[in-house]
Amino acid sequence: MIRTSLAALAALALPASLAAQSTTQEQLDARYDRALAAGYKALFLCSALANAQRNGVERAPESVEAWELTGIYPRIDAIIGDLDYSILPDAAGRVALVEVEWAEDMPPRFAEASHDQGCRLAPIGLEAPTPEMRVPPRPGEEQASADATRRGAGLTIPIVAVETGERTPKAPPSALDKVIGRAFTPDYGDGARTTAVVLRHGDSGDGVIGQGRYAPGFGMDTPQRTWSVAKSIAATLIGAAVQRGDAQVTDGLAFDQWRWDARRTITIDNFLRMASGRYSDTPGNRTDPLYMGGALVAESATGWPLLHEPGSVFRYANNDTLMAVKAIEDTFDTYDPADLFSDIGMTGTVAETDWGTDYILSSQVWATADDLAKLGQLYLDDGVTQSGKRLLPENWREYVSTPSGPQPDGELGYGAGWWLMNKSEGIPPDTFAAMGNRGQYVVVVPSREVVIVRRGEDPVGTRFDIIAFTRDMLAAME
Repeated sequence: MIRTSLAALAALALPASLAAQSTTQEQLDARYDRALAAGYKALFLCSALANAQRNGVERAPESVEAWELTGIYPRIDAIIGDLDYSILPDAAGRVALVEVEWAEDMPPRFAEASHDQGCRLAPIGLEAPTPEMRVPPRPGEEQASADATRRGAGLTIPIVAVETGERTPKAPPSALDKVIGRAFTPDYGDGARTTAVVLRHGDSGDGVIGQGRYAPGFGMDTPQRTWSVAKSIAATLIGAAVQRGDAQVTDGLAFDQWRWDARRTITIDNFLRMASGRYSDTPGNRTDPLYMGGALVAESATGWPLLHEPGSVFRYANNDTLMAVKAIEDTFDTYDPADLFSDIGMTGTVAETDWGTDYILSSQVWATADDLAKLGQLYLDDGVTQSGKRLLPENWREYVSTPSGPQPDGELGYGAGWWLMNKSEGIPPDTFAAMGNRGQYVVVVPSREVVIVRRGEDPVGTRFDIIAFTRDMLAAME
């Protein structure tokens, strides 16, 4: 009888214990989300402002709050506007550090600017460096004004008028002008927010006809985060290594932690085609610890186990691109992303790193719309720069735009670091594109000698119809 009563009491007590554990987990999750939101805000304010300053552009923090910091992941969207932040300048008045308060018992999350490599996000809990620990001012630079502290204001975007900036004196056809203008309306996606459209048409050099249109507050020299367009930049960087003879796409990754298991058989080609066979915890592999938590590439991207034979299954994953870049990182002593951008003429582009030295080339590149058009032009010109240098192998365009690996479902195919528009009515089957979160697109149509760039800050859940827009642009150009 006593044993039965004790067992009954234990059974009654168990749900209460589990409920207590559940409440504790909810509190931990809420605290972690707040830390992630603070990291996201610190990094975006730092990168948007510092990278614009690098290009000679001054953006107001309120603009970043209104565009980059609204319509983001639902998990942190409701938190981010309530977080106080401080922007600390260097002696020249440039952004040096952005701090965001998130917990009374923890240091602020912070991102630090270098102005050569954008900003990098510190891990949760790290104390920000004191002013004397930061980069010293250049000789003759004056002391900047006092630190400024702001609070998120929950700003909203009004319906925008379109500013135009023709790249040549020649006016485009009226039909084309109308299609470009429609990109700044809800025609291609209810709620979509276009910031820039750039068109390049023709051979490189004097034969290029170009036009750019921008939303108010954005222009030719305003950089935005590329998000996953950076994956196509990573594929281009690897192509340059292949051209120099420093790598082959059939190479595996000589990563020390993998020397005893089958992951050593994964090739650069597998990584570029999103076919490593490794596990990723979420579709698309969000990598929040890296993007918002300040984790390192080496600790967040390398440890995932193998579930499928390499090359057999398509699963889009940030970690695959990160590992493809890691496979050629030994070459960065002689040729790094900054060298690539210089060769292409992408003078307004910066590749950012984690808190260590690893580039986050799955997402964290800041580039102007014009620079992304130059990236597309490089592929139109079959890997030869406008200065005449062969940067990519002769067959690299064909390589990245060939669906030789396992394919995703849906209207889009996948090559090697680039998406394929090879199934869409009204679009030439040789069309391929770089695509990124929040509406970043670089569409390359070799048979029409056309590059179309569309930049946006679309709210999460809103999709700009790039297939329809491309179809209409090409039809208008006829």
